[in-house]
Amino acid sequence: MKIQTHQRNGVKIAEVISDTTVIGNAEEGLDLLGNLYYQDFDRIFLYQQNITPDFFDLKTGIAGEILQKFSNYRVRLAIVGDFSAYQSKSIKDFIFESNKHGHVNFVESKAEAIERLSK
Repeated sequence: MKIQTHQRNGVKIAEVISDTTVIGNAEEGLDLLGNLYYQDFDRIFLYQQNITPDFFDLKTGIAGEILQKFSNYRVRLAIVGDFSAYQSKSIKDFIFESNKHGHVNFVESKAEAIERLSK
């Protein structure tokens, strides 16, 4: 795993780059959060392929548990990917509401992640 730092509008943003799954469960999500938080990042983005597919099955509770930790630490998160494959109403509503509130964003590109997190 590699961390790329981006600066925009005076804001420091961490991009998580990896060829493997970075968040496979809630504990790994918390580990990532803690690691980057103590490196002075409060805005992080990573890619859909770096998160277990179970995250997107809301019945597992993984998404809620991970995102609650990000919220508690006031760390903003963006997940970059193509979410059109998820057809359940619950995940679509979850993505819509998350994007509306802006603490967690589901975006289509790296540029959009940086833009949203830099505000």
